[in-house]
Amino acid sequence: MPELLGIVGSGAIACGLAAVAANSSDAPVVVCARSEQSAERARARVATLCERFEPPASPAHVTFTTDRAALASATLVVEAIAEELEAKTALLTELVTLVGEDAILASTTSSLSIEELAGAGGVAERFVGLHVFNPVTKMELVELVFPARASEATRERARAFCEALGKTAIEVPDLPGFVVNSLLFPFLFGAVVLLEQTGIAPQDLDDCLRLGAGHAIGPLAVLDLVGLDVSIAIGERIGADVPPLLHELVAAGKLGRKTGVGFHTY
Repeated sequence: MPELLGIVGSGAIACGLAAVAANSSDAPVVVCARSEQSAERARARVATLCERFEPPASPAHVTFTTDRAALASATLVVEAIAEELEAKTALLTELVTLVGEDAILASTTSSLSIEELAGAGGVAERFVGLHVFNPVTKMELVELVFPARASEATRERARAFCEALGKTAIEVPDLPGFVVNSLLFPFLFGAVVLLEQTGIAPQDLDDCLRLGAGHAIGPLAVLDLVGLDVSIAIGERIGADVPPLLHELVAAGKLGRKTGVGFHTY
C-alpha cells in the first residue's frame, strides 16, 4: 500500500515532491501551506509541473490547505519549510501531536542535524532525513539520513517510498551537508571567488564547466537555482567560507531564480 503523503511547505521542494508523488500513484497527497495565497501558488505550480511529465500527470488527488489538521490521516509527513532549525523543530513538535502513532515524520533539510531534528517531539524511531534535490521532478537522488534510533520498519518504509517515487535512495551519514552539499558548496563558492578575482563573465564561467567538465548547468547557475540566501545558510552550516559577494547580492534582494536575478537574469 502506498504511503498517504502529507507535505508541509509550499516552496520549490514541496511542490516538486507533490508533483512527483502525483505522477507516481493516485494515493491522496495533502500539501499544507502557510497562507491561502501560498496554497494557491502551490496549486498552480504543482499543476504546471504535472503537465511536464510524459504522459502528463493528474494533480486531482493533491489537496492544498492551510489546516494542519488535514494531515491527521497521512502515514508519512514531510516538512519542507525554510532551512531554519528553530522553525523546523517547532513544526515537528506540533506534527507529532497531529499524526498517528505509526506515521513517519521526515525532513527535507539539506544541512541540519537529523539527530537534532528527530529529538523534536521524541520520535527518533520513526524519523528520517529525506534530502531530495531541486528540481525534484528531474533529480534522481535522495539522500536518506536516519537517526540512530530509527526502527527497521521506518528504514524499510523510507526506502520503499523513495523507490515508489522513482528515485534512487542512498543512505548517507548525518554530517553537515550530508555527502552532496558537503562536497558541492565549497566548489560552488570557489567559482564565486574565481569570478571576483578574474572578472570573467558569469555565463562564460558557467559555460566552461558545462562544456569542459560535462556539468548540466554551471556553478553560478546552481547557486541561483538553490537560492543565494539558502546557499549562504548551507555554507554557514557546513563551515565553508561564504564569499562576500553572495552576502552583497542577497542584501540587494538578488536571490537567484526565485527573484528573477542573481548571478544571471531570468
